[in-house]
Amino acid sequence: MDNRRTQPIGIELVRKGVVTEDDINKALDYQKNHPSKKIGDILYEQHLGDPYALITAMGEILGEKPMLLMADDIKINITDYLPLDIAKKNKAIPFEVGGGKIKVCFSNTANQKMLDAMRLLFLNKGLIMDRYITFDSSVQNIIDSMEMASTESIDVNADISELVNSIIKNGMEKRASDIHIEPEEDSIRVRYRIDGELVTAATIEKEKQSQLIGRLKAISNMHQEKQESQDGRILLYNDYNIRVSSQKNVYGEKFVLRLLKKNADVQQIFELGFPNDPELVKKCFNKKNSIVLVAAPTGEGKTTTLYSIIDFLNRPEINVTTIEDPVEIRIPGLNQIEVDAKASFSDSLRTVLRQDPDIILVGEIRDRETAEIAMQAGQTGHYVLSTIHTIDSIEVITRLRKIGVSNYDIASTLATSLSQRLVRRVCPKCAREREYTQEEKDIINGIAKKYGLEYDFTGKHTYDTVGCSYCNNSGFYGRIGIFEILNITEEIKELIIKDESSLEIRREALKQGYKPLVIDGFNKILDGYTTLKELNSKLVIY
Repeated sequence: MDNRRTQPIGIELVRKGVVTEDDINKALDYQKNHPSKKIGDILYEQHLGDPYALITAMGEILGEKPMLLMADDIKINITDYLPLDIAKKNKAIPFEVGGGKIKVCFSNTANQKMLDAMRLLFLNKGLIMDRYITFDSSVQNIIDSMEMASTESIDVNADISELVNSIIKNGMEKRASDIHIEPEEDSIRVRYRIDGELVTAATIEKEKQSQLIGRLKAISNMHQEKQESQDGRILLYNDYNIRVSSQKNVYGEKFVLRLLKKNADVQQIFELGFPNDPELVKKCFNKKNSIVLVAAPTGEGKTTTLYSIIDFLNRPEINVTTIEDPVEIRIPGLNQIEVDAKASFSDSLRTVLRQDPDIILVGEIRDRETAEIAMQAGQTGHYVLSTIHTIDSIEVITRLRKIGVSNYDIASTLATSLSQRLVRRVCPKCAREREYTQEEKDIINGIAKKYGLEYDFTGKHTYDTVGCSYCNNSGFYGRIGIFEILNITEEIKELIIKDESSLEIRREALKQGYKPLVIDGFNKILDGYTTLKELNSKLVIY
């Protein structure tokens, strides 16, 4: 429930005769232990006042249409109009469509940017948004029921078109980044990659394999007869651009579907888990005549970080151009170029340099040619951002050397290298709080002391992951980044030019305050985001 009045909303409710002063005092006492709860929602949830009178008065006070939203008020299939994750993020429930309008209930209408984004989303579907206000718990109950429904198994007995549709839509609802459809000896396995982990979603009888493959090829615009590797796209779903890859194996053709949201929001760099220090961000990224590289293995969020950096730097007075394979998120104000078979990263980069760019994002540095052009761009007044495949921020230097970039170019142009991993967040619904064991304390501080740190566990708790319907019984929901940052100082430049080893560069970086990935991982553990076991699965620290 929204609360934007300068006059306390409780006083206005008392004036309207909807609740008593005693009711408000009870709500305020409850709010002391639940500070995130708003007065209107507390009054409703604690049965302090008539619900219809309460929501009507709240609507009058806030200047919104009131709605006491119940399950039987919903006349549509919500996810046909709004993906579950967007409904959840914005606490929004569309409940009726007619006459070119869509009625949508919100639990908070104070965020104008969010409302504008939602209005545009529905306009793109040809519908005008008709806004209503309701209680937070009404919205949350419906979202919870939707999440429960989304955990139901795929209907493997449906006809082929419906089966493929249910596999894809179920993957979307479960927040899958990829869908794997894998022929095996006696069946077909369907798996979803959720928060970086593959989970089995269904097993389909072998007799449906040829029909299933035929349907996937048809909607992906692939050649039906060809059994060699193919790439295609599925464009049947309004909110997703789905990349499809096929590969023949001993039991048939395997398909992997990459689910890319068309209108996904760019997360702020701090939301990703980057240290919440604006000065550090400026020091790392707000530069000219240089290049910044983000390093990590495949699937560890490098591109997402690049988008966040670009969003941080983007201003109307600068020209930002991106070269990507593919363009995963379309960002207003950017010139985004997608490479294809006719134009490689290096070809596109040459052309972009004639387009008067200030900032250039190159999706990936894969070879010497692209690296050298990117370095030249950095040396001639441009600011270049890119990714590279290597294990940490210091090994970026070794990787550039191996692909043929000179020590002089590296030292004169590389400004910052950033390495990252994604670890799963503990599920907020089912995580069980507990004290750290002595073994956990010893592991953390045993490693931390190598870098001049020691953690105080007083008052700190960790979590056991339990598993529930909300997190698909994994015990985790979503991911957060852990980071390490290497700023190329004058001392490190000198070591690069002298062709010193990465070991010598690491020694100098440590003297200057560099901390490896594991230290930020420990910080995330002590802040309650993840667990030591999860960090170990990424970094193998014990």
